[in-house]
Amino acid sequence: MKILCVCGARPNFMKIAPIAEAFSNSGIQYLIVHTGQHYSPEMSRDFFEQLEIPKPDVNLEVGSGSHAQQTAEIMKRFEPVVIEKSPDAVLVVGDVNSTIACGLTAVKLGIRLIHVEAGLRSCDKAMPEEINRILTDSISDMLFVSEPSGIENLRREGRPEESLFLAGNVMIDTLRRRLSIAEESDILNRLGLRERQFITLTLHRPENVDSKRQLLKVLDLIERAAKISTIVFPIHPRAGKAFKKAGLEGKLSEISNVIITPPLGYIDFLKLLTSSACVLTDSGGVQEETTALEIPCITLRKNTERPITISEGTNILTGLNPERVGGELQRLSGNNFKAAGKCPKLWDGKAAERIAEQVRKTLA
Repeated sequence: MKILCVCGARPNFMKIAPIAEAFSNSGIQYLIVHTGQHYSPEMSRDFFEQLEIPKPDVNLEVGSGSHAQQTAEIMKRFEPVVIEKSPDAVLVVGDVNSTIACGLTAVKLGIRLIHVEAGLRSCDKAMPEEINRILTDSISDMLFVSEPSGIENLRREGRPEESLFLAGNVMIDTLRRRLSIAEESDILNRLGLRERQFITLTLHRPENVDSKRQLLKVLDLIERAAKISTIVFPIHPRAGKAFKKAGLEGKLSEISNVIITPPLGYIDFLKLLTSSACVLTDSGGVQEETTALEIPCITLRKNTERPITISEGTNILTGLNPERVGGELQRLSGNNFKAAGKCPKLWDGKAAERIAEQVRKTLA
């Protein structure tokens, strides 16, 4: 049995790490293909090192581009790899362009497709990730799901029952394996922070950062939040470029009680999360991580494909609404930022083991 495991962007690396380990422990032969969708050291190389992922067997080195350009280039470069390696299956994770590009390529070559983190739906087709999710799930042979809503979504879309597997959350596998290492990070000392005395902010989605109008809302939101607690803002390359393009870099730097950092490696960022009083984000993965850590999270989006983080976890959905965010922060601070949620079932650090076991059983 030989499986090509595809990763391409920062969120993928946290998902591939435990799968690679579980495959090794199960005797499943695998090769890692890095598409190069994220290629900077902070967004790629450092993650491989910190997560102890084996060096990629193949790096397609695609780089950036529009959705169409990037997807097409990945397909063009991945096809000869699949033909040469002749795998029994291709495994893709998440919902980035690498996911759908490599999935389509595999299926058109008659190779079975495994999708990890299947079934998540925001019901918002304005999100490129939503299109990637729907299309990838529609052509996959094995669908590994992280929360019960995913199973219901896939049933509703007519996917065969025998292809559906509720495995748990591989992102949380990585989090649990790295918690003790993250405890050793000195990021708090480097930034002059104290435990539970700051709020972490992450932003990268186009709907929040790609227009000046939205960025002005972001600035208003940061100003309000900074009156309640220190804000730590590891700035994503997309957000950094957007502030610069809109001529708002100066206004951002003028807001007091805000610490802006470059993108952080996984270990430093995990330490930041575990030490935060609260997190403001538009990231799907951070919604899950904060739920697992039982830390209050305010999601700056109108929808989420991870509803369990709201129904069972610690997540609050506000959209990019400065007034509402300010009100939620006031409420949480009045309660010493105590979280009311809990970690969902099967987010126990063993999802990748369940996936490896089922893959062996199905493909043997």
